[in-house]
Amino acid sequence: MSHDPASDQITAYLDWYFDQHPVHADGLGAPGYGDRLGDFSAAAFDSRDRDAAGWLARFEAEPAGIDRDLVVSALRGALLMAGWPAWRRDPSVYLSPVFAGLLLPFLHRLRPEPELVDGALARLAEVPEVLASCRANLDPALSAPRLVRRALRQAAAGPAFLRDSLPAEVHDPALRAMLVDATVPAVQAFEETVEFLTDFAERATGDWRMGETLYSGLLTQRELLSYGAGELHRRGIAAWDELDAQMQELAPRVPGGSADWRATMATLQDDHPPTLQAMRAEYEAETARARAFLAEHELVTFAEGEKCRVVPAPAFQRPILAVASYLVPPALTRSRIGHFFVPYTPDGATEEQITQRLRTNARAQLPTIAVHEAYPGHHWQLSWAAGASPAVRAVHRSSYFAEGWALYAEGMMREQGYFTDPAHELAHLDARIFRAARIVVDTALHCGDMDPTQAEEFMATHASLSPGTVKAEVDRYCAWPTQAPSYLTGCLEIEQLRAQWPGELRDFHNTLAGSGCLPLGLARRALAGDS
Repeated sequence: MSHDPASDQITAYLDWYFDQHPVHADGLGAPGYGDRLGDFSAAAFDSRDRDAAGWLARFEAEPAGIDRDLVVSALRGALLMAGWPAWRRDPSVYLSPVFAGLLLPFLHRLRPEPELVDGALARLAEVPEVLASCRANLDPALSAPRLVRRALRQAAAGPAFLRDSLPAEVHDPALRAMLVDATVPAVQAFEETVEFLTDFAERATGDWRMGETLYSGLLTQRELLSYGAGELHRRGIAAWDELDAQMQELAPRVPGGSADWRATMATLQDDHPPTLQAMRAEYEAETARARAFLAEHELVTFAEGEKCRVVPAPAFQRPILAVASYLVPPALTRSRIGHFFVPYTPDGATEEQITQRLRTNARAQLPTIAVHEAYPGHHWQLSWAAGASPAVRAVHRSSYFAEGWALYAEGMMREQGYFTDPAHELAHLDARIFRAARIVVDTALHCGDMDPTQAEEFMATHASLSPGTVKAEVDRYCAWPTQAPSYLTGCLEIEQLRAQWPGELRDFHNTLAGSGCLPLGLARRALAGDS
């Protein structure tokens, strides 16, 4: 049997990557990383950038191959972003790993509870140092006030998360008491950071816009698309116009509807679950219905032992994300259990805010959202890929494939007759036109053609979103450039691949989804059988 030097290099690279990103490694199920949050000092960020440049040079010297090219694209993207250092701009770089590192092990439960608590205790001890790095590293000349205030809302959820939510994950009373005692210094660090960020937001003068050059570089070098920001913006406008015409034709078929699809959607949103708890229960029922439809019509093959749990979004996530989301199974383990996070409002939300959240999760919209997050969207694709693709493809996942797949799944289910009610069909197209509006707004924001007020107005008039959701969405685009366009962009690319597939639909789904969440240029090669 011949020896593969490229495989050895990827193994060495993953060892380095896991050491530098222990929360991500632990979330994937790599053993030995459950007791660290990592080094967030300025020296560590600089060292990682230098190491990444060295790894890129080594991989560029190797022959082409999908896994090698995946690592090259990821490293090129990371080095592009090194010139726009998020660790000096955005407090969430420090906050998100703390929350994820403490909660995710308890959601996945890959180890006995005493070991999980030991890991949490070790990570809690690191929280003050991580948050001290946050306060030391942020640069007021680079940090945008809008992003600081977004992160401030997340930081403000920290003390309650540590005091209440995290201990509630521990079943053993003695272990729970140990954990509660260990949270005290971390709570104090969060309180200091909230005070710091409150003042820092007033001093920050930076900009969140990355500009067209960097934006286009990420599209072409990291995502391996053949076009940049300008062409992506034009495609978003064209897609929105096409969907608008379809919705004008469909909306009158909804009882009480008219060619004004926005008004029709507003009426449909009057019929929503009565409470957040009822919303979760109805999402759970829709998730089960979608899975049964897939099995009945033999559209996919299910991974052994897969299960999708439908649960409230974690408390720390609620202040910064207003829509449903998904937590992937730990791909480097045998577990195939994923979590569909239902978008609860933050603690302390008013009745009006809760009602608006329920309206944007109306009964007409539940089927397409459940398809997107669970079956055959994120949960099915990622649980299937976990056992079918190499480890490096679990580490580096392209949002343009992952989100493109989930939106593709919605359209495919419509074609297969899943949305039998015109209201469900209209809500599906509304979800799709929302993604077209995201392309327009995200590109315009970061290329300097829109300010946030204009972006909020555009989203409010071009999609069926509540005012609170609109603001949260635009905050997200400012903080996470290039991600919002990934949904419809990836979907259209995947639909092209399907049109060229000569075989059965289930084989297309199993083959493409099983290749991992590759940048779309690499996904095309994987579908063609390249290695």
